[in-house]
Amino acid sequence: MESASRSVQTTWLTIAGICVLLFVPLVTRAADAPATARLIFVGDVMVAQDEETGRLIERGEDPFEPFAGLLKEADVAVGNLECVIAEKGEPVPKAFQFRANSRCIPVLKKHFTALTVANNHSGDFGKLALVEQCERFEKAGLPYFGGGRNKADARKPWIVERNGIRIALLGYCEVFSRSFQAETNLPGVAWSEHEDEVLADIKAARDNYKADVVIPFLHWGVEHEPANDRQKTFARRMIDAGADVIVGAHPHVTQGTAYYKGHLIVYSLGNFLFNGFHDDESQTGWALRLTVDRKGMVRWDTIVARLDERGVPHPHLEIPSPSGRAGSSEIVLQSH
Repeated sequence: MESASRSVQTTWLTIAGICVLLFVPLVTRAADAPATARLIFVGDVMVAQDEETGRLIERGEDPFEPFAGLLKEADVAVGNLECVIAEKGEPVPKAFQFRANSRCIPVLKKHFTALTVANNHSGDFGKLALVEQCERFEKAGLPYFGGGRNKADARKPWIVERNGIRIALLGYCEVFSRSFQAETNLPGVAWSEHEDEVLADIKAARDNYKADVVIPFLHWGVEHEPANDRQKTFARRMIDAGADVIVGAHPHVTQGTAYYKGHLIVYSLGNFLFNGFHDDESQTGWALRLTVDRKGMVRWDTIVARLDERGVPHPHLEIPSPSGRAGSSEIVLQSH
């Protein structure tokens, strides 16, 4: 009996030893695998109180609900806010002015980690309204970038750290009206036609803010048109200056994607939450999902957002859309 017992014990010890030998390399490989962070970017978000999207929130509805799960999956969720949340100010003479009620802030904060305000609607009700929005966001604890109380604030990157990865987001606009741009002592948005300043900001994000990943979010291009030579040339200059990925919005349509020296460019994400459009192109946007590590982009894909008659986005995972990986020069059109 004693001999049999020792035999059984030896067998179990042998099995345990094999398990350890098999398991330890797996643990080692997992420990050696670099940490990653998941980001999601969406295009134009408009919640103006006189528009249907704003009225939905006024009625207690959440227009982001169809995308809530996908937004929540990300470590960082970012959108482009195409209106100003303020009561102060007077409308600036232009075709469209979008003012939103402060009741939108908790809804935005529920779904977004931060918002870019660098666009052609942040100044719709003047400088005082923009400053009021800054104050409201700061009080609510909702980070924003691309605009501020002066030029230095507007050009400052928003820094966020996830899973040990330090990420810098910069926001810029170059779309009417030029009066919206921030000056040394005047509120406004960061203006990307000052190209050398943008390139300096990208370098500073790495050198001064010690960012591992730098992503400029541009408000540029021509509405309802493909990406133009200006966008293509400037995107490459930003990558040469140290940007990891370039993200764009404004044209109300998607504008395609490209690689340059292994870095991703998404010229326009199109609309995300926006009523008033009736053509398929303007009612189809992308949500861009990025996985990054401390060396930059690891992989990416896009999710098609189809806007309904109210301007509410719905994810369509079955519709083919661009995706790819780091180190690849091929962009794959595939469904998810």
